[in-house]
Amino acid sequence: MTFPYDSARQQLQSWQEDLDAKGAQLEKVALEASKVQTRGADLSPSDVAEIEKYARSSAAPNALKDLQRKVDSGEMSWRDIASGKAVNDPEVQRAMRGSMPSLKRAYTAIKEGQNLDEIVAAGQSRTRRSRGDFDDDAPSDFTEDAF
Repeated sequence: MTFPYDSARQQLQSWQEDLDAKGAQLEKVALEASKVQTRGADLSPSDVAEIEKYARSSAAPNALKDLQRKVDSGEMSWRDIASGKAVNDPEVQRAMRGSMPSLKRAYTAIKEGQNLDEIVAAGQSRTRRSRGDFDDDAPSDFTEDAF
């Protein structure tokens, strides 16, 4: 004799088995992911020294200076920031938001096959010029075609 809920019970059991299989798969992927080393963990002492030197300079953006203060106070390290461990920190997020336009420009230039040394030089000169008092994405040279 079949009961009205047998079909629903079988469906629920099927879903539970599927969920258990996906959970086991998730655990396997999580274990593999935990073994992966990120690039940020490979910062050398000289890399850290260069970052700190720039973060303490007058050319550094305020968001980067704020991060340096957090590093100096022991709240986090540059390795934490570079590896992504500090990605949820509001100051890290603020610094990343400020650097996203530059990173997008560099990424686009790399994809277009531009020379890496020229991309770096352009980024450095743009950073020195930029003081936040003008629209960084606005054209710098106006021609009749610009309008």
